[in-house]
Amino acid sequence: MNSRLAQRQAQGRFRRIRDLHMISSTCGYDRQGRRYLLFNTNDYLGLSHHPLVQAAARRAVTDGCGAGGSRLLAGAPFILRELEEELADFKGTEAALLFSTGYMANVGVLSALPQAGDVIFSDALNHASIIDGCRMSRARTVVYAHMDMDDLEKKLQHESGGRRYIVTDGVFSMDGHVCPLPALVRLKQTYGAVLLVDDAHGLGVLGKSGRGTAEYFACHDVDIHIGTLSKSLGALGGYVAASEAICRYLQNESRPFIFSTALPPAVAAAALTALRLLRAQGASYVAQIRDHIAYMCRQVPTISQRQPPVPVLPILTGSSAAAMQYAAACAEAGLLVSAVRPPTVPEGTARLRITVTAGHTPDELRRGADILNEQGEKATWKQ
Repeated sequence: MNSRLAQRQAQGRFRRIRDLHMISSTCGYDRQGRRYLLFNTNDYLGLSHHPLVQAAARRAVTDGCGAGGSRLLAGAPFILRELEEELADFKGTEAALLFSTGYMANVGVLSALPQAGDVIFSDALNHASIIDGCRMSRARTVVYAHMDMDDLEKKLQHESGGRRYIVTDGVFSMDGHVCPLPALVRLKQTYGAVLLVDDAHGLGVLGKSGRGTAEYFACHDVDIHIGTLSKSLGALGGYVAASEAICRYLQNESRPFIFSTALPPAVAAAALTALRLLRAQGASYVAQIRDHIAYMCRQVPTISQRQPPVPVLPILTGSSAAAMQYAAACAEAGLLVSAVRPPTVPEGTARLRITVTAGHTPDELRRGADILNEQGEKATWKQ
């Protein structure tokens, strides 16, 4: 272990946890009392600190701090079923099923639904949870080039046998790319495949009312929507929104659902309140975050993904060492951004991953842009 850790250190891939006490959805301070502005959070709408969301969580604590066991074994608080019903209605499906995390939702679906003899077609840049779910599946996995519909179609034509599953991120979390959903739906229909879209980074961000990638493209023939409660909804947990039959099947066959403790009542109450805020004010939230994304793209010329409305804004550095140095310089100036390195991204594509949210104030956006530009201009790794 020590040898492997030393190798990671030498490669600039060693990771550390930074402890923070959050003051708001965009600011926090460390154990030494130093305050930071955050541009590294996926709390896209700033709802984790919304007064109504926090009040709902406090009220629900009276139902217990934990759920006490898995839902099939110990039952569950009423609010979990209410959350599932409202998620299904929001996503336009018959039913929804909650998982402990978005990661477990992907693993839970892909390890349970595809069977031996089936084939999963997975985008090359899909999230780690999709990759792990494919590895745990009894089906065979075929990887197609990132968002390359010609490559996907060739592979669909070549593969025969059992059922076909196409799985993709709705928004790719490291690049900010939005999947070509209309083309994916066309291929799904042509080749009789089942289409799964992980919209963890699309909910609350894309579409007129924040319903995600399908609403953004006005393209709703998606069989299984997978998502999270931990990003735009500011809480914790994952969900699957699909037909009644699929959700009931997962309830009986998906090991991550069957053998995991249910979400605590306070977490579910926070997520449900955040979802209701999104339903009531979705257009306003979407417009606000789009304005903030556009501002940062104008002010920081090194941002490589310049196609709003996605709040994932990478600044490519190439090497891991360069990404670490840039992020450290920003932190020294009071700005926290994520240095993303292999194996999370391909070799030679290390980057800063900047996330803007609806919760950032105009002053915070200006300060963040100024620090990124200042530290980028004088960075020693450029020399």
